[in-house]
Amino acid sequence: MAETGKTSFSDGKMIFLSGSPELERVGDIPTGRLSGIVNHHVPSYLRKNQLPSYTTNCIDDWETKLDKIVEETINQDMTLISGIPPWMQMYFDRLIEKTGKKVKDIFPNFSLMVYGGVNFEPYKAKLFDSIGQKIDSIETFPASEGFIAFQDSQQEEGLLLNTNSGIFFEFVPAEEIFNENPTRLQLKDVKVGENYAMIINNNAGLWGYNIGDTVKFLSTEPYRLVVTGRIRHFISAFGEHVIGEEVEHALMKTANEENIHITEFTVAPMVEDINGKSYHEWFIEFENKPADMTAFIKKLDAQMRAKNIYYDDLVSGNILQPLKIRLVRKNGFIDYMKSIGKLGGQNKLARLSNDRNIADELVKWAEN
Repeated sequence: MAETGKTSFSDGKMIFLSGSPELERVGDIPTGRLSGIVNHHVPSYLRKNQLPSYTTNCIDDWETKLDKIVEETINQDMTLISGIPPWMQMYFDRLIEKTGKKVKDIFPNFSLMVYGGVNFEPYKAKLFDSIGQKIDSIETFPASEGFIAFQDSQQEEGLLLNTNSGIFFEFVPAEEIFNENPTRLQLKDVKVGENYAMIINNNAGLWGYNIGDTVKFLSTEPYRLVVTGRIRHFISAFGEHVIGEEVEHALMKTANEENIHITEFTVAPMVEDINGKSYHEWFIEFENKPADMTAFIKKLDAQMRAKNIYYDDLVSGNILQPLKIRLVRKNGFIDYMKSIGKLGGQNKLARLSNDRNIADELVKWAEN
């Protein structure tokens, strides 16, 4: 509001797609999902505009809940919608399916989208296509351990680090995180452009705690950063040290150049298939498939080789074959998440993993 002068969205209805706000008591301590807990702290001046209803928010089954949310909101003047991007997309898909209209035509005053929890870029094109126009958006970096950062400008890239909330931040160079005695840098020592694992000490009792996220600073005056991935989400089955930022960058750049929209994806190593070949296997659900899949794969592999020198060396040395793509059928990732009981709420799919636990399950929803 302060930056843009736009205030009218506060007069309409706002939806916070969250986990159930029902809490259980563990050792007499109210316990539940982060987004459900936060729901109890929505300021009173927003309560009158908040959707869905408390009863609907308490529904555990995500698809039942989603149908109810659509029912409660479809005829309302929705002006702000917030949530984790893949679950907002499911909400938009359900609205479009029911009405045959773009979201902007269902909610003509919808003007602000608030999101967080995962990298926005892989979802951005499809979300705005579903809406039917570009609207203002605000990214947040919430975690169970504390509210880490938030987008403070529509003009500047990155999130402003929340340095005055009872958290003392430390940063470990990402390549050292698994060392016995890694370097631990204070905020004053970080450098722009370096990948760091974030370590926090907070007034809730955590000490030297690795929250599992990697970040990169875009500036130090002020401290503005982007989330680049998860420490445990990497592939190094052959010593390639591939991280989430690299696979997301390579796929989004290739997809944008080819005017292809990606619904969801994940990557896993294949250590010797039946022909004795090793490679990275990409499971991708396309919104619209490339006309020339071979050319798309070749370009994607080239992007990966340009982004990661170790991967390039392994492919050049014929230790790894160029990557392969396994097509996932429409809604395959949703069905996979449903099958493991992690559909909706705050659940997120790992972009990449160093084993084939996810990959071997996803084969059930593959096209080929």
